[in-house]
Amino acid sequence: MTDASSISTRRAWAATLVLSLSLLVITMDMTILNIALPTMSRELQPSGEQLLWMVDVYSLVLAGLLVASSAVADRWGRKRLLLTGYTIFAVASLLVLVADSPNAVIAIRALLGVGGSMIMPTTLSLIRTIFSDTRQRAMALAMWSAIAGLGAAVGPLVGGLLLVHMSWHSAFLVNVPLMVVAIVAGLLLLPESVSEKPGAWDWPTVGLSFSGMVALMWSIKKFGKEADLAVPSAWIVLAVAVVALTLFVRRSLRQDDPMFDVGLFRSRPFTGGIAGALGSMFAMAAALLLLAQWLQSVDGSSPIATGVKLVPMALAAAAASLVAPKLATMIGPRAVLAGAIALSGIGMIVVYLIPGELSYSAIVVALCLVGAGIGSLAVGSVLIMSGSPEHRAGNAAAMEETSYEVGSVLGVAILGSLASVMYRAELDASGHLDDVPAKLAGPARESIGAAVDIADAAHLPEMARAAGDAFTGSMQITSLVGGVIMLAVAAVVWFVVPRGTTLDAAVGH
Repeated sequence: MTDASSISTRRAWAATLVLSLSLLVITMDMTILNIALPTMSRELQPSGEQLLWMVDVYSLVLAGLLVASSAVADRWGRKRLLLTGYTIFAVASLLVLVADSPNAVIAIRALLGVGGSMIMPTTLSLIRTIFSDTRQRAMALAMWSAIAGLGAAVGPLVGGLLLVHMSWHSAFLVNVPLMVVAIVAGLLLLPESVSEKPGAWDWPTVGLSFSGMVALMWSIKKFGKEADLAVPSAWIVLAVAVVALTLFVRRSLRQDDPMFDVGLFRSRPFTGGIAGALGSMFAMAAALLLLAQWLQSVDGSSPIATGVKLVPMALAAAAASLVAPKLATMIGPRAVLAGAIALSGIGMIVVYLIPGELSYSAIVVALCLVGAGIGSLAVGSVLIMSGSPEHRAGNAAAMEETSYEVGSVLGVAILGSLASVMYRAELDASGHLDDVPAKLAGPARESIGAAVDIADAAHLPEMARAAGDAFTGSMQITSLVGGVIMLAVAAVVWFVVPRGTTLDAAVGH
């Protein structure tokens, strides 16, 4: 049924490198888009709703298809589906050459989401099946985590350089040669792998998982963008999500041979790993997004300089992800994972505790602590993948990727909204908007970038300073809240993962 576990060690590590680098392209592409959006908006002139869909449709489609993609990979072959994902991602990126409207870009982003849903969980499940030795698997997952994590730092650098010399189309076209290389390397190096017991294919399960995840993600994003709970459409869609996902879980639990095994949560190491991934992303996503905005709008860094200034976090994460598995063999994965999450939490709290005016030199300390904690989350991947049987590797990988996606969206929606409320309140209290026309005061209250641009155009340096101070204060408090949540997540992981758990965590703990 599979030749993944019988390949040579050298080929196994080469395959891991291919899988890791391909995921780097995916994460890099997500951050490149953030840099390219202002230029795209000027040229395509999308409506506000179209701009939101250009950003959101990728994650909506990806999250909705993770369960179905993992089920197809288990049956059809993980290598086949991965190479198909590479191809779809390359073709979608190439289609940008004929994209001349916001709707065309939205369609391309949706197609990229289809490709991403085939790539992201399949890279994890292949690593799970390639390595039968748990310590080698832990190091492979650490490599995967380290290389993929660099994409978040490399993306702004690459995006900035491309936009300086070329059009916004280059933010998409850069994927094409990288994916062509991935396809060729995948054909030569990756082994095929299918599940011996994939579970019965079930269309209602596919429909419920897709509709439930898309509805959940959309409603959370809607609440976050409105920064208000009085949004009837969001409540209606959220109710649809709850009903669909509840039916999905009940159907999976009642089946003797489910397509998607929700029963994996009976494994406490698996549950602890998922809790760590979901909780960490919830706490950190908004804080890191706010920090990137602070560097550009308050600290005055260019997009390229912002990418450079975030590199310490990426380097710390890469180093920690390689050290964490070895440390886990010495003191146990429970201590390493809980300690790593707590370390990130302390790093976020440091941003709040920095005395005097906030400066980048002080931020570096926090970045390194957060990065070291993020890198050590690779141990969580080991617990998730080792805490599930090999024939359920696709299910486990889909669940991990889903936890990252949902955690990130929840964090940006809830904590990001908290930051927006505090920013507006402090800016209003400063009184500097009294000198600005009402049609300009609205955008200034919504965005620090707009506030700085308006203040510069109106020659109101005091307003720019007040907006910067308001944003800095909101970012610091949000970072404090996120840090406290991280400490709570660390405690949850410590109590959920059983004492004495090793890297080869057994199912059913």
